[in-house]
Amino acid sequence: MARSQSRTSTSRRGGKRGSSAWQTDDKAVRVGEITCRFRSPDAADQSFLASACLIEGRDPLGPMPSDFRPIPRFSVDKEGRNLIRVDTDPTVSLYGTGEVAGPMLRNCQTTTLWNTDSFGYDIHTPALYQSHPWVLAVRSDGSAFGVLIDSTYRMEIDLTAGIHAKCDGPPPPVYIVNAESPQRVLEKLAKLVGTTPLPPLWALGFHQCRYSYETQDTVLEIAKGFRDRDMPCDVIWCDIDYMDGYRVFTFNSETFPNPTRMARDMADIDMRVIYILDPGIKIDDAYPAYTEGLAGDHFVRKADGDVFHGEVWPGTTAFPDFLRADTRAWWGELCAEFVHNGAAGLWTDMNEPAVFDGPDHTLPLDCQHQADDELGGPGTHDRYHNIYGMQMARATYEGLKTARPEERPFVLSRSNFLGGNRFAALWTGDSASTWDHLSWTVPMMVNLGLSGQPFAGCDIGGFSENATPELFARWMGIGCLLPFARAHSDKNTNPHEPWSFGDECEHASRLALHRRYRLLPYLYTLFHEAEQCGLPVMRPLFFADPADPQLRDVDDGFMLGRDLLVRCSITEDNVKTAPMPAGVWRKFEPCPDPHLERKPDSTSTTNPHLPDLYIRGGAIIPLGPVSQHTGEKRLDPLTLVVCLDDNGYAEGTLYEDAGDGFEHLEGDYLRTTYIARRENNRVVVGISGAEGERKRPLRAAEILVVLPGDVVVRGTGLGGDTIPLLLPDDDEAES
Repeated sequence: MARSQSRTSTSRRGGKRGSSAWQTDDKAVRVGEITCRFRSPDAADQSFLASACLIEGRDPLGPMPSDFRPIPRFSVDKEGRNLIRVDTDPTVSLYGTGEVAGPMLRNCQTTTLWNTDSFGYDIHTPALYQSHPWVLAVRSDGSAFGVLIDSTYRMEIDLTAGIHAKCDGPPPPVYIVNAESPQRVLEKLAKLVGTTPLPPLWALGFHQCRYSYETQDTVLEIAKGFRDRDMPCDVIWCDIDYMDGYRVFTFNSETFPNPTRMARDMADIDMRVIYILDPGIKIDDAYPAYTEGLAGDHFVRKADGDVFHGEVWPGTTAFPDFLRADTRAWWGELCAEFVHNGAAGLWTDMNEPAVFDGPDHTLPLDCQHQADDELGGPGTHDRYHNIYGMQMARATYEGLKTARPEERPFVLSRSNFLGGNRFAALWTGDSASTWDHLSWTVPMMVNLGLSGQPFAGCDIGGFSENATPELFARWMGIGCLLPFARAHSDKNTNPHEPWSFGDECEHASRLALHRRYRLLPYLYTLFHEAEQCGLPVMRPLFFADPADPQLRDVDDGFMLGRDLLVRCSITEDNVKTAPMPAGVWRKFEPCPDPHLERKPDSTSTTNPHLPDLYIRGGAIIPLGPVSQHTGEKRLDPLTLVVCLDDNGYAEGTLYEDAGDGFEHLEGDYLRTTYIARRENNRVVVGISGAEGERKRPLRAAEILVVLPGDVVVRGTGLGGDTIPLLLPDDDEAES
């Protein structure tokens, strides 16, 4: 009923109700170098609604260039919903739309943007936890364009034949970026919505979680389990059972009697702890978060003005109005006080928001938000539903920054919106321990990266149901290569720690973890690149050659940056089918399996449960030593893996800073460009340039030159020096 009323009201503001004529904007403007803004002619006499995602692009820079393409068209359906259409050639490949299950290629798929608690979702689930009103389109020649529909209202994006969107609310502006490559389009998207701040290094380590580790002794036991088994890990997570009756910002005095001491005990073995927070505040007159929230008018109200009450984990609850600056500040103060118990970061969950007894399991659409002017001012929940979780993440992020201004905040959020990457990492919600859910992991991660969210992961092993040893090992192999790596499982499942499935799975999991920690220097460099220009950490294979049609729909392969290619098996038969891009790609294993036989100079012996890794010809990838956590002494030795191109040349970058804090923004960093050249029968590796004021550490350097025929030549020296390596003759290299 509320949605119908909203649409009727919208149609009166939006122009001709039931219009079937498609119109174009004859007053489109350029708002960036290669970006134009369009609007429905029916809304030409109205100002734009405030944008929840844009940080740039609001001010026109001039008229739209006459040759700019594509141009959207606008109409209104019989129910008053706005229709937006961008025609595409049948050869155009479509991606994006954020968090979606199913294949990476989104042609012929429809996505509903309406943040929803979607436990056990599948490819037929119309809406998941996040909303990203964005489509990336790649033409047959490798050029690309992106379409951003700037509306927070419920929206349906239908990619069956071109790009068709149907959205509630007033007519939204449409931003189109047109560029020579998909990479360039994403760089411009980042200009519009902002890049992801560089996370603390520890956040890139491995994380272990369960719903729930129910006592602080259990948390310590799990942490020690990793240390005792030579399995790297940085963080153990606590789900809702640490709380007193599921009241946020409290601890159960019997099961978590001294969380501060627990945090110290964790720190003694170089582990951190993160706690979950839900938005629902229990209605309890003896509970300070509720009484303070009520006194400060911080809760969402119904249409009749009373505070809305809904059932969630604590029972009857009220919901903070995160659209309101004063409420975000109040929540941030609660977060700042709470993390003094020793939390390294915070986890915002159930923030779609999920309401067990609410209509469609959320807040009624006519609930009232006292939103800031910058977000659009007071309005109903149908307008603000999709950004409720984003604003909770924002409040939590700002609270952490206030509590610890010298440290980079880390927040993980289940619900978010386009542009929410500025505040939180995300994961793909409550998946199941099935081969289908594993098969959707790579496409979901890639499309999130293509939708402006580079810091993302999944519940490794699956959340619900019981994983098999083979499934868990395979998921660990893939999950440890995702930007965010966390295993998580439901309390109704068998134990899902990496050692819970027998020796073979534990061995494969250990190798997967060793791989991740070896790759941390490269991953950290990619996150710095994401902060600087907006390119995702995890990328589709077609980024290697956007014009190659065989790379457009690959679901079992991906890139980390532009230099490392991952081929994985996502099916029970353990077959890797991802095609290889043109050019030089050489297999390399940073952590050879000691249980498998290999040639003395080979590094390609990979455990069968793990993905295969390939280095691009022309690349140098930095690696660190295997460590048990990110706080161990890093990059001594520094390993540089060199793969020469056909011209005998390679180049790569290593970014270094303190690993936390903000001094890197003031110049305290070191960004080194390494080069390698073949000179007759030797390869010479050295430095071609460096940026930043951070002093280069004195350390050992190990050089690994990957050659044809599965041969690796090794050399050592001091980091910063020019290091020559003798090559074997051609006959030996091909043996």
